[in-house]
Amino acid sequence: MHATLNTIDIVVSDMEASIAFYARLGLVFKLDEHSPEHASCDLPGGLHVMLDTEAFRTPFLPGWSAPTGGPRTLLCFEFEAPAGVDAAYTELVEAGHRGLAEPFDAIWGMRYATVADPDGNGVDLYAVLPAG
Repeated sequence: MHATLNTIDIVVSDMEASIAFYARLGLVFKLDEHSPEHASCDLPGGLHVMLDTEAFRTPFLPGWSAPTGGPRTLLCFEFEAPAGVDAAYTELVEAGHRGLAEPFDAIWGMRYATVADPDGNGVDLYAVLPAG
């Protein structure tokens, strides 16, 4: 069996807050003209990201409830330089989003930080550290 991962669907509790959060990271979501409970964003390379409200998704997932605890899946955003990680982290935290890990130089050679989106999903921010 061969399958191609081409879409990521994020279930959100507040569409407007989620669109605003991801806009700060450069993603531009378009609300579906038939349902304000669904938005999508096409990225270079063919990846498609969707936001669906809990109300939109739950009829298709009987028994579903929002997960609790820490994030089990993280979206990762790469920056051109380590300073971009620091700036994005600061901007997001100052905008009221919860920081999960302040920027640090990871042993694997990257500047790394993690914030939570409005629903608590983990979002990693990273950049390759200069060689030296």
